[in-house]
Amino acid sequence: MKYVIIGNSAAAVGCIEGIRSVDPEGSVTVISDEPYAVYSRPLISYLLYGKTDLERMKYRPDDFYEKNGVKTILGVRAVKVNRAAKEVILSDGRRVPFERLLFATGSRPFVPPMDGLDRVEKKFTFMKLDDAKALEAALTKESRVLIVGAGLIGLKCAEGIRNRVRSIAVVDLANRILPSILDETGSVMVQKYIESFGIRFILGDSVEHFNPGLARLKSGGEVPFDVLILAVGVRPNTQLAAEIGCKTGRGIVIDSHSATSLPDVYAAGDCCECRDITTNSSRVLAILPNAYLQGETAGINMAGGEKSFDKAIPMNAIGFFGLHIITAGSYDGEAWTEQTEKTYKKLVSKDGLLKGYILIGDVARAGIYTSLIREQTPLDSIDYELIKKKPQLMAFTAERRREMLGGVQS
Repeated sequence: MKYVIIGNSAAAVGCIEGIRSVDPEGSVTVISDEPYAVYSRPLISYLLYGKTDLERMKYRPDDFYEKNGVKTILGVRAVKVNRAAKEVILSDGRRVPFERLLFATGSRPFVPPMDGLDRVEKKFTFMKLDDAKALEAALTKESRVLIVGAGLIGLKCAEGIRNRVRSIAVVDLANRILPSILDETGSVMVQKYIESFGIRFILGDSVEHFNPGLARLKSGGEVPFDVLILAVGVRPNTQLAAEIGCKTGRGIVIDSHSATSLPDVYAAGDCCECRDITTNSSRVLAILPNAYLQGETAGINMAGGEKSFDKAIPMNAIGFFGLHIITAGSYDGEAWTEQTEKTYKKLVSKDGLLKGYILIGDVARAGIYTSLIREQTPLDSIDYELIKKKPQLMAFTAERRREMLGGVQS
């Protein structure tokens, strides 16, 4: 069997390990436009921060490909898939045959049209290792940095470069930070904390025009800058899949087997959309654990095994300047909250199930809440009042505790 994987991140690793768990002999080829072995993308901000290095960013050891019998074609882009001939055409003209194909093409930065942007000399996005390297080379201790976007990417970038520059201003059209993962209370709390490190926020506003060294805002304000970072959002890379007829929405549509609408073609990771069990809707869930599990599921099924992954939920485990945050699920339902000066907890339930949570400051035992959501555990089968304040296994029945600890196979 000839397996080909387009992309080389967590989903690709999951696919390789999934294939090899079933088929130790088939040929596996990984194609990536990046020249690097697989690395952990969420760590690029810590590279700039000085909290990690290139060695510790590796997602798998140096011998991963060799041990798994994988051929890598790195630094070369897949430009087309010929479905009839079952081959991937590369930017250098080479053609790579396949019998089973995985799209693990990830996502790309979304850069909206902005007047004068073409005249900004030092502008960067912040998604790949090369982005971080280019940005690092442009920064000095006197740099005034403007970040457009107060989401996860923009704020992680701000954290990573804060000690390297003179000032950072963050502009966002939304009226609060991290609106996709926090409620209003959480946003305010985290914003105040980040501001204490000298980062300035300009919210509910946007850039109307760029002049050399100056951003003019729609509100009439002005922000002087030397370095511009665009972190407005991302878009799944669906083009190659759409061109051969794969069903796509915001992402490549996959089922619980990570299969696309075409036979022998699979997708996993940030490029695809799947069912979110907390909302029962199909959406892009661009987080590393989902990417790996979707990739592993694809690999096992590509190799003739049987595996489903149907417990995908939105989830983020992040930190800013030492403040830990974990969020998961959706916030549509009945909310229970608890707040102190330094912590915030919100649990959301609906139809007798835990649907989502926000933890800021104290994130201990968040895994119990995550398990309740993923397993869709009826809240009337546990001591929910105890778990609200003190998440612990004692809130579960003795039988369920044995299952969770591996003593009983369901």
